[in-house]
Amino acid sequence: MTGQVRHVGAERPYDVVLFGATGFVGALTAEYLAAHAPAGTRWALAGRDRSKLERLRERLAETDPECAKLPLEVVDAADPAGVRELAAATRVLATTVGPYVLYGTELVAACAAAGTDYVDLTGEPEFVDRVYVEHDARARETGARLVHACGFDSIPADLGAYFTVQQLPEGVPLTVDGFMRGGGLFSGGTLASALTALGRGRQTLAAARRRRLHEPRLLGRRARGPVGAPRFSRETGTWAVPLPTLDPRIVARSAAALERYGPDFRYRHYASVRHLPVALGGVAAVGTVAALAQVPPAREWLMNRWEPGQGPDAERRARSWFSVRFVGEGGGTRVFTEVSGGDPGYGETAKMLAESALCLAYDALPDRTGQLTTAVAMGDALLGRLRRAGIGFRVADVR
Repeated sequence: MTGQVRHVGAERPYDVVLFGATGFVGALTAEYLAAHAPAGTRWALAGRDRSKLERLRERLAETDPECAKLPLEVVDAADPAGVRELAAATRVLATTVGPYVLYGTELVAACAAAGTDYVDLTGEPEFVDRVYVEHDARARETGARLVHACGFDSIPADLGAYFTVQQLPEGVPLTVDGFMRGGGLFSGGTLASALTALGRGRQTLAAARRRRLHEPRLLGRRARGPVGAPRFSRETGTWAVPLPTLDPRIVARSAAALERYGPDFRYRHYASVRHLPVALGGVAAVGTVAALAQVPPAREWLMNRWEPGQGPDAERRARSWFSVRFVGEGGGTRVFTEVSGGDPGYGETAKMLAESALCLAYDALPDRTGQLTTAVAMGDALLGRLRRAGIGFRVADVR
């Protein structure tokens, strides 16, 4: 993949700003940037509470004294003027503040208007579709790259499918199925975003319809991300339960944008469960949560079970893990690949977000703008970064 290093806004005060830095995942992302950002990176911590930002900076400085000099930007997500100033001050803005449909609108609008690259952790289809309709055209005009889902939603699926496609023949119909397993916990912020999305079914459908009216049709090719049916997967020896997440849509959009996915591409995304009773229990649990999310008091009660900003300790995170196994087929070839790593909801998500921001800031990338997926915006460059950071991408078998 060829590309170029862009210097849009190189004269701005910052290369990267981390917004929502004092939340649980935000603080982990700040720690990662403190340890891995290249020397000379001009980065800042941003949020609405100066005292919390100062405490975080002090904690970072205990590990790296240079962090005592980190600039702090005090901005509320609901303050349009403050958000516009923040977006105009940096080349890349990374945000962990969700639910994004409630708190992300002003920030992404400001980045699109200022020509600032933007990355987030959203898994909310409504937010992604609204951003496309309202800000994609403006981002194309200004040169901004708006890249959503730069954490466990949806980098393992998106770059895993991208990696799998690279192992398959070109110019033929391709299918890829992803089977996810893991041992870890969701963050309070992720739970809040998921419950908010589940409780906004009508708005989510309306946003999807509006996107279809605005999005150009794919001519001469097909790219699909349907919800599969529950089944026993002989490829993995487990029960495959379809996951109604953003991931298949992200993968399908990558396939629509990149010719390498072939003339007819299909991706399905599953949870991989060893025992049938566990699979059935999981389906029932998801259905129950989805039903409760439709009732505001019940949704509020569920959100309060685990407040955003809270998370497991380092020992628990160290025991957590994830694996997504992919089965790709096309042109008479069948390939088995795997993406794997540690704690999915916290440590690896922070790593993915930070590396995405650094990738946009420093790497030679395709000259594409507007709303993009990680595969389309960063592709090989981000895949290489994540591999060097300890996330595994491997070919298990080719037949």
